[in-house]
Amino acid sequence: MNTAQHQEKFFQLRKQFLFFCFESFEYAIEKGALKAEFVFNLADKYTFKPTLLIPERSFYNWNSLSKQTLDTLVFHIGMVELISYWKVACPPKVIIKPFHLGKRAISWWKKLYFNGLGEFFYLNDIRITLQEFMSIKSFSPINVKRPRAHFDKSVLIPIGGGKDSVVNLELLKNERDRKIIPLIMNPREASLKCAETAGFSEGEIAVINRTIDPLLLKLNAEGFLNGHTPFSALLAFVSLLIAFGSGSKYIALSNESSANEATVPGSEINHQYSKSIEFESDFRNYVAANLNKNVQYFSFLRPLNELQIADLFSRYKAYFSVFKSCNVGSKTDSWCGSCPKCLFTWLILSPFISQQELTKIFNKNLLADTKLTPVFDALSGQTETKPFECVGTIDEVNTCASFILKNYDKAEVPVLKNFDATHVIPIATILEEKNGTHFLPEYFERIIKKSRNA
Repeated sequence: MNTAQHQEKFFQLRKQFLFFCFESFEYAIEKGALKAEFVFNLADKYTFKPTLLIPERSFYNWNSLSKQTLDTLVFHIGMVELISYWKVACPPKVIIKPFHLGKRAISWWKKLYFNGLGEFFYLNDIRITLQEFMSIKSFSPINVKRPRAHFDKSVLIPIGGGKDSVVNLELLKNERDRKIIPLIMNPREASLKCAETAGFSEGEIAVINRTIDPLLLKLNAEGFLNGHTPFSALLAFVSLLIAFGSGSKYIALSNESSANEATVPGSEINHQYSKSIEFESDFRNYVAANLNKNVQYFSFLRPLNELQIADLFSRYKAYFSVFKSCNVGSKTDSWCGSCPKCLFTWLILSPFISQQELTKIFNKNLLADTKLTPVFDALSGQTETKPFECVGTIDEVNTCASFILKNYDKAEVPVLKNFDATHVIPIATILEEKNGTHFLPEYFERIIKKSRNA
């Protein structure tokens, strides 16, 4: 299907499905567990009902929160969740029924949806502007109320099972004057084992079980539009609910400075948009203006780049056998050994972990598998786009490739045999980088600075 055909399909769907409606939401707290359900309507032809379940934990005090507070927090989760269902047909009008949204709020949500769907539009060959892609109408007479809660110094740390959240956990877990709560959305073996290796028991971990309405998968299989959505934005609003329920003032993400680089060079299309400093800034401003000024949402690792994080991770050998960040192998808790995420992780760890140890981690020598040469070409900037994965910058990849070629026989790493290391930034330069664009409170910034000097 060429670009014109993709565009035609897009506009046909928009004519067939003129509106998308966030009808309602409901939630209940039973035996300490909170369950929420959202109801979305696609042009009166399809109804979606995704759910969210937060199992009981001793650190929650849901009963201390007013109904207005819970209504507001759950509603906002629905505002992000809806984009996964809107995208099947991309209706030109979105109707929000539960609450009234003002013009500024509508503009904020439109920006999130549009930028968060940048990869979706690009890969589906859809050409449309921010002004054109949707209008948001909110007719409810009920205004969103500012939620209230008492917060202590506790810190929520979302855990994905990769090296970044491991570094985050290790740097913060021994801070004596504040409680650390790992947070895991849809737990998998790697994320649970990382939290366990850090010393946390099951009852000390905040768990969120999110379900996707099976109808969405059915429509995808039938040929409706499909693609990437801003998952980290959903995580942001879910973590906000957890922060209120647990009284945690701080939400410390593990997004690094490298996440700010565009996936399509020369554009604003970024697979990691909702992990970028731009989204982080927008989210903080939205929460402060509309929800609560006391909660502090920030990426603890933002001052660092991927290479610096890899250096820190290499010191925590207990995690070598349990961490995983391969999406392809997530269901089997394995590294697939064939995707951009696997190869990038190998490359970024190479200056700090031996090739023999990496082979043990990945169960094969990735740099000896010539099927990965096209993947390396994309990671190193030799193709039109970077891989649509959470990977580091082109400069970081090239620096690591250069390091490998200088320290290993070329015959051992055929994936890199055609790589030109002539104009590569020295590894010492990247390791000495200082990123001052972040939102870390002073206390947390001191911990990061200390880690770099250790």
